[in-house]
Amino acid sequence: MPYFSKLIFLLSSLILIAESRNQRTRRWTGPMETQKHGTPLSKKTHDGTKPKRIKTEQFLRVDDFDFSMRPAFAGPAIPVGVDVQVESLDSISEVDMDFTMTLYLRHYWKDEHLSFPSTSNKSMTFDGRLVMKIWVPDVFFVHSKRSFIHDTTTDNIMLRVFPDGHMLYSLRVTITAMCNMDFSRFPLDTQTCSLELESYAYTDEDLMLYWKNGEESLKIDERISLSQFLIQKFHTTSRLAFYSSTGWYNRLYISFTLRRHIFFFLLQTYFPATLMVMLSWVSFWIDRRAVPARVSLGITTVLTMSTIITGVNASMPRVSYIKAVDIYLWVSFVFVFLSVLEYAAVNYLTTVEERKERKHTEKQMPCTCGISHTRTMMLDGTYSESDANSLASYTRTQVVSDEQEKQEKMVVRLSMSNESTATKKKGGLRGYRGFRIIKNTHAIDKYSRMIFPGAYIFFNVIYWSSYC
Repeated sequence: MPYFSKLIFLLSSLILIAESRNQRTRRWTGPMETQKHGTPLSKKTHDGTKPKRIKTEQFLRVDDFDFSMRPAFAGPAIPVGVDVQVESLDSISEVDMDFTMTLYLRHYWKDEHLSFPSTSNKSMTFDGRLVMKIWVPDVFFVHSKRSFIHDTTTDNIMLRVFPDGHMLYSLRVTITAMCNMDFSRFPLDTQTCSLELESYAYTDEDLMLYWKNGEESLKIDERISLSQFLIQKFHTTSRLAFYSSTGWYNRLYISFTLRRHIFFFLLQTYFPATLMVMLSWVSFWIDRRAVPARVSLGITTVLTMSTIITGVNASMPRVSYIKAVDIYLWVSFVFVFLSVLEYAAVNYLTTVEERKERKHTEKQMPCTCGISHTRTMMLDGTYSESDANSLASYTRTQVVSDEQEKQEKMVVRLSMSNESTATKKKGGLRGYRGFRIIKNTHAIDKYSRMIFPGAYIFFNVIYWSSYC
């Protein structure tokens, strides 16, 4: 009996242990089984401190509207305000007639489709990825040669959405645009260039482009400077542009005026040209018989002026009109060239004059027929006083023939007439040398020393008073 009771107790204990294990197995395997059947097994409590995560497209209802059409489609034109902040004016090219500018371009408009509820009235800011999914103004730059949006370290595009649907679209862009320049007063010129903005597809009936704050819509960095130009002023304007095939479009203008610095060109062009002209005048003080000196000086100044003219035109566009610098350089070249022609005239006239004097001297030379060699020396006027005294010793009492007597009378007369010349020879030596210097300086050289500098000074006065 006791043995039977123990067996019953043992069986009941085993049954209780088995039941307890089954309950544990159901507790842990129950959620997995219910998950397989698709029924929720446990519910997580909602944390009220964490915001509910939703996609931007769902929050702005991007997928609910067709953004390929402008806001207020089939209605009045949508106003799009624009303002610009110029970051830098990088370069001005005279050869290509263009300029390069970096700026921040901002657009303002309202799209009620993108409005969203907000208790704090704070805006939402996005990068360029959202721009591809919504409507933005299609503004482009008229007469642009090259342009690009900066992409370092990411695309420099910003989109800001306000709760009431107002939009701000900003981008940083560099543009190389055409600038029609007039070089008729170069390098004393002033150039005016303009950057033009316009909608590419929408006419003034669909999109009204305007400056958001008038003249205040254009901001300029005060540190902007150029090496060759002085930036005088920036200003904005707007007008309508007409295309015969598409219609009227709103166009915005950013105009700026540049005045060229003259000091660089004074050092590189005007001063060297002036010095070459003055150097050509030195030949007027050189003896006219020094042919190598005067010819080499003239050729050197002509070649130097040609080099200066070539260097200036190499950095300029090939325009079909005369520039101010061309007038100065070519007039200077003419002065240098005339100085060479002046010596050519002097040399020619000197040669002709010497030829005439030689012929005249040969005609006035007396005949020395029948006179001995010692006596003919007196006829040229270069004998000494001793020779004249020796000739004076001849007397009429000598017994000679009638022909010898006539010859002696002629020689005595010549000797006596030249005595005065011989006595004045020493005293007049200095005066003779001064007369020779004056005689060797041709009259053309004397007049050129005054005419050339005076005419060049007069030209400079007229030139600088006209262009400055």
